[in-house]
Amino acid sequence: MCGIIAILSADKPVDQDDLLAACRSLTRRGPDGAGHWIADRGQMGMAQTRLRIIDLSSFEMPIANETGTVRVVINGELYGFEQIRSNLEHRGHRFRTQCDSEIVVHLYEEYGENCVEYLRGEFAFVLWDDTRKKLFAARDRFGIKPLFYAQIGNSLYLASEAKALFAAGVPAAWDSETAFRNIFLCFDENSTHFRNIRQVPPGTALTADAGGVRRRRYWNLNYPNRREQKSSSSEQDSIAELQRLLIECVRIRLRADVPVGCYLSGGLDSSSVLGIASGISAGPVSAFTVAFDHVDFDESAKARIAAVHNNAPFTQVQVNETACAECFEDSVWASEGVHYNAHGAARYLLSRRVSEAGYKAVLAGEGADELFAGYDFAQGALAASSNHRNVVQLMVRVVKAAIGPHSPATRTISTASPWLARMCRVLAFPPPFMDALADKLGTVRGLLATDFANEYQRRDPYAELVALLEPRANLRGREPVHQLLYSWIRSLFLNYVLGAERLDMAHAVEVRLPFLDHKLFEFARGLPPALLLRSGKRKFILREAAKDFIPEAIYTGEKQPFFAPPSTLRASSRLHELLQDYLRGEQFARAPFFDARAVRAWLDRMATSDSSSRASMDPLVFMLASIGILQSRYRL
Repeated sequence: MCGIIAILSADKPVDQDDLLAACRSLTRRGPDGAGHWIADRGQMGMAQTRLRIIDLSSFEMPIANETGTVRVVINGELYGFEQIRSNLEHRGHRFRTQCDSEIVVHLYEEYGENCVEYLRGEFAFVLWDDTRKKLFAARDRFGIKPLFYAQIGNSLYLASEAKALFAAGVPAAWDSETAFRNIFLCFDENSTHFRNIRQVPPGTALTADAGGVRRRRYWNLNYPNRREQKSSSSEQDSIAELQRLLIECVRIRLRADVPVGCYLSGGLDSSSVLGIASGISAGPVSAFTVAFDHVDFDESAKARIAAVHNNAPFTQVQVNETACAECFEDSVWASEGVHYNAHGAARYLLSRRVSEAGYKAVLAGEGADELFAGYDFAQGALAASSNHRNVVQLMVRVVKAAIGPHSPATRTISTASPWLARMCRVLAFPPPFMDALADKLGTVRGLLATDFANEYQRRDPYAELVALLEPRANLRGREPVHQLLYSWIRSLFLNYVLGAERLDMAHAVEVRLPFLDHKLFEFARGLPPALLLRSGKRKFILREAAKDFIPEAIYTGEKQPFFAPPSTLRASSRLHELLQDYLRGEQFARAPFFDARAVRAWLDRMATSDSSSRASMDPLVFMLASIGILQSRYRL
């Protein structure tokens, strides 16, 4: 819906120029208007840009209560707000707008910090209670909408994007602790690439007042204990309830005063969303898909089948390496993160085309794999969860792993992370997987700058990530598949997959995710694992629940991840040349984590290797180039 910025200053008035500069940096997120407010004594300042989706009229921002003692800036959409508004009006509250955001100030008046319990949707907000001189902020349950903050001296800054914090005066620098973990894909829900800039985690509220800054988790994934997971519903009843919930989750996300389209990949998830939306919408729902110029990565033919099945107007966005090269730097800058493939640039191009077509809001299918264990990496854990004998076999492997021989690949992995090496042996990953993993970890270790490597040589990033996940509270006693999904959702999914939000909002396109509805999740987390995998078919219960809304080819089809063709396959392409230029250039050499000479030597060796070896290292090439771009664009 928009971009937000708030500054709380304890010892000096908020600088209006800093506040407005930060607001201007978020104009792409909300090009339809902007507003700001600074408290009389100057200790609090708030601003936001607006993307008009619900209530297209103009109104004062930030939104205030009747007396002006409570004000809020908010990003996102709140579903079912009409009923909440009606209830609040019956309790005497007076509303000035028809916007969904206004319910937040009145819910806060009624319920205080528990107001977040009544919100359904994707949101991040900052609220100022002038009577209590208290700042209250919160982020939605899955972290769909971002919320970053920094404490610099006696000032607290919060914003939708890190670049707004930089514009407000927060120094731009690398966070080497986070870089150490992120280089090994150990993202966590608290940190960012940038020093002193943290995330408000999903399902978490932040309070700041005279007593300091405090965080409180108001919602968690809370998978059931294995011994407690007993379903009294029949298989057919579970399928029917899932279908009912899916229809509800799509229906409430179609609420808008502007047209709502749909991102379509041609897989089960987005096709289900399009099918349900088309069935309940008053008119056709336009579908937008990416078409890659490589047959192994292109899903556009399947997407067209789903679009034709639903009589959906269909827009195919042709994406090749030249197009990705032209926007890759901008996509990294917009996302404020590291890319591992050109699919980030492809998403950037897709949202740009959607915006050019006049759409401000679209539905998408992200989240289904998290609810129903659709990923390749989850299948072993899912089988173990579905079959008690497999759990026993897993425990036997633990004993064997403790006393068994270590292969060369295992020794290499163990050098990077003893914890990861043990888990690889426990899960009995096949030798080809172990060799590939060892190759990547060994390569990364060999490219690190000497000082950086020495500083962290005794640190195990994977063990540290697990500690941050609080395994005693969140993992112990859960089914293996739930342990794996919890870890994924709170790490890579949050920081990488949902990071696409900033690629979409760079073109003022709000993406609504029906599968990431907390009421749907609370139903799905209690499903027996046996309903997720049946006769080799993943997401069995979702297929059955969506069967009435999708064509047969989608119902029987296999999952194809959204990846762009590897850049390393075409050495003469513009994208390959761009990545090479960055990795051999001055800006990358300034980043403090890698040895630029070692990287250049590695690139030279890779140029003479076979195509399969080059493709396997493509994610590392993108990661390194992204670091160079962040170094350059943010002057870190």
